[in-house]
Amino acid sequence: MDNQSQSQYYADSPPTIVPLSIKPHFEALTDQQKLYAHNLSRAAFLGTRIVLRQVSPESEAIFDFIIALQQAYHGYWPKLQEDAGVSEQALKQFLEYATQFLGNLGNYKGFGDSKFIPRCPPETIEALASTVPKAKEALEKSKIAVAALYATTDAPAKMHLGFPDKGHLSAYYPDSPDITQDEIEQISAFMAEKKLLPENTRLKKTKDGNFQLLIASGLSKPPPEGSDAGPETVFDLSGKLHGKKLELVFGDHIEEMAKIALHIKKAGSNAANDTQKRMMDEYAKSFGSGSLNAFKESQKLWVKDIGPAVETNIGFIETYRDPANVRAEWEGLVAMVNKQRTQAFQKLVDTAPSMIPKLPWGKDFEKDKFSAPDFTSLEVLTFNGSGIPAGINIPNYDDIRQAIGFKNVSLGNVLSAKAPKEPIPFIRSEDLELYQANRDQAFEVQVGIHELLGHGTGKLLQETSPGEYNFDASKPPVSPITHKPISTYYKPGQTWSSVFGGISASYEECRAECVAMALSCDFDILKIFGFGDGTVDVNNQAGDVLYAGYLSMARAGIAAVEFWDPKSRKWGQAHMQARFSILKTFLEAGDGFTILDYSSSDDLSDLTVKMDKDKILTVGRKAVEKYLQKLHVFKSSADVASGRKLYDDMTEVDEWWASKVRPEVLRRKTPRKVFVQANTYENDGKVELKEYEPTCEGMIQSWSERGLYP
Repeated sequence: MDNQSQSQYYADSPPTIVPLSIKPHFEALTDQQKLYAHNLSRAAFLGTRIVLRQVSPESEAIFDFIIALQQAYHGYWPKLQEDAGVSEQALKQFLEYATQFLGNLGNYKGFGDSKFIPRCPPETIEALASTVPKAKEALEKSKIAVAALYATTDAPAKMHLGFPDKGHLSAYYPDSPDITQDEIEQISAFMAEKKLLPENTRLKKTKDGNFQLLIASGLSKPPPEGSDAGPETVFDLSGKLHGKKLELVFGDHIEEMAKIALHIKKAGSNAANDTQKRMMDEYAKSFGSGSLNAFKESQKLWVKDIGPAVETNIGFIETYRDPANVRAEWEGLVAMVNKQRTQAFQKLVDTAPSMIPKLPWGKDFEKDKFSAPDFTSLEVLTFNGSGIPAGINIPNYDDIRQAIGFKNVSLGNVLSAKAPKEPIPFIRSEDLELYQANRDQAFEVQVGIHELLGHGTGKLLQETSPGEYNFDASKPPVSPITHKPISTYYKPGQTWSSVFGGISASYEECRAECVAMALSCDFDILKIFGFGDGTVDVNNQAGDVLYAGYLSMARAGIAAVEFWDPKSRKWGQAHMQARFSILKTFLEAGDGFTILDYSSSDDLSDLTVKMDKDKILTVGRKAVEKYLQKLHVFKSSADVASGRKLYDDMTEVDEWWASKVRPEVLRRKTPRKVFVQANTYENDGKVELKEYEPTCEGMIQSWSERGLYP
């Protein structure tokens, strides 16, 4: 890998550091609510080492290395610089790397899945390590060399997460360099047959060619009543893996899972009601025993816990980073409800039944009844994982969503977090003032629709059990695309992600984003958020918010190619892959709706997006709805062949995008925000909050004071 290629992997300099401000909202809680929040926050943060192990083999050692330096010098970095004999510039570059590492909980970007490396030379890391014995020990104990922090020049594909047999790295398959994608998929099919859920597992291929399923639990053996798969722990495999065995191995992350279960129980003793208490009991059972059936029970109770003062969800939730898209990253959310902003979202929920029929599919492809969810605006105290989203729609289990419902949350202090003088590439100068004035409002509208009416809509046509269907199998629904009865549907035991596999996460994000683009054109929805009076007029305030939303999506589509790797021709981020396809939809809409504007084909340094605001409601919306209809019907009917072809075509990066646009995107890219979060401390039954400065030093100190270092 040459120096120019390496440069795209350098840590941001400087990183964009913003505070996740929470104090007024936390202080408004009662003492009991503070104790509940504190113990949940501790449980969330105690999963830190789980996330690190899920990212890369070296991430946990790098974490210990950073914290050892902080604690040895109590955060007085100039003294460390002096003792180590490194330059001020080299120390600055190390602190920037450490900040980005802690913001992503690993040395691969939480948003993009590509490795980032220090700008300082390896000699700086070695000098710092030699100054602090515990820091040096952290690297040596894990058997990683300093070189592991840097580019894998002999294996460039390992700079990206993905299937090991494609040359990439995935810590969901530890010590298994020769495990294949096909073997992973065969094991997934076997697990589905045994009704053994995969989210809290890692999969290991042993030297003799057998397999071990590592199950996260606070116990080293299954509970007396057996695991979710029954009393057996060793299974004979069939089909392509005939002659091989799968062994269930309990106790993955055993120390962390046991501590998490303990704090969950403590939170339960301060629960506000019986539903919360039972939810905590199921969480504790799941984290202690490794049962995902118990976790699903916790999620059912979570959906029923309406309007809590302290909102939480914790566990193995999102599968974006597993290349097979079935194993989930540890994630913990603890937040306070912003009652004022929640009112607007509740109005959106109330109008949802009248909005869903406006979407481009018939009632055969929609749930029989819309179950109004709890939709709240939250101020985040703790979000532990590889990154913080702007909104969430969970649980991800389709059977719970269809039978009981789901919840939507918008993370207010994440949406509002701003860095001073943040550059905005690819927006024309004549649009910049309008865009800056309305982009936050547009994003809030987009997130609200995306979560509620994007992820919250749609019916999966299923054979729920042998011979039983959730549609009329004798007269199947007629596809609005082919105008013929559908011929595919989900078979018993199949799920959306098991059928659509690796594209499912990005495909679903694209579907939800398209719903947001389509329905944000509805001025009654814009009125709910406080923009306009419902009058259809692209030149009033509501029209400006709509225009800013479409410009934002187009700009994101250009920026998306940063997350596409030209060597592997692989997308590294689900949402950005989706946004690229939506930009292509805008560009292919025709009639001059959207074009990419630049003065010379040889120099794209002035590249901007030019959009005709007056054509959003006609040309733009029509194009989005046509694309959305296909995405939705193919998903609903389990037509993976058509869905995969459509999505592969729409996310294909051609030579012009790869060789002309992408280099300009990399040149003008802006660092993704990293958030400095508060800590809570209990003292004699009272909980205190401590916030930190939004600096590299403040970020490192906040992590050092979480009590996660041995």
